[in-house]
Amino acid sequence: MAKTSTTTQGLRTAIERSGYYPALVAEAVEAAVGSEPIGSYLVHQETTFDANEVRRHVTVLVLTGTRFIVSHTDEQAADGTSPTPYATTSTESVKVERISSVVVSRVVANPEAYSPGTLPREVVLTIGWGAVSRIELEPAACGDPNCEADHGYTGSSTADDLSLRVSEAGDGLDAVRHTLAFAQALSEATVETSR
Repeated sequence: MAKTSTTTQGLRTAIERSGYYPALVAEAVEAAVGSEPIGSYLVHQETTFDANEVRRHVTVLVLTGTRFIVSHTDEQAADGTSPTPYATTSTESVKVERISSVVVSRVVANPEAYSPGTLPREVVLTIGWGAVSRIELEPAACGDPNCEADHGYTGSSTADDLSLRVSEAGDGLDAVRHTLAFAQALSEATVETSR
């Protein structure tokens, strides 16, 4: 990348360490970040199993002073549209003040013996900025078991733009630690922009 800060070099190293098309991923991230200094980042490479195929994808999250950048790269097998395997890379740049929620769910083993500072065995980071919402509806009811009236529906809407699951077993303790650090930096950045 063009910038020379240690954070930028750390991001480049993390992209290369993921081993997932590093030149392609780094170029997409560099184009999205531009000349802004990087405050924090997270690189998450994930392997999934789809029927008889193994699929890999990588998500890179970058926090600058003004923006939250999401880059996602997927690989696809040869198909009717392409005789050779191919990759698709997309980036989204979101103003930090648009981040509406940062949810960190922690899974901790033996909670009765938990001591502060112990890393959870799993972290799910969910970030919402209003691009995607999930609506869950169910029939509404009243307290009368004999009532046959239509009470309409009740439900909830949840911001669900991005969700990443990182675990000690699958990704290692360093990945869990880095995810928590990124989540904290993003949470703090959203507080700064609301002042």
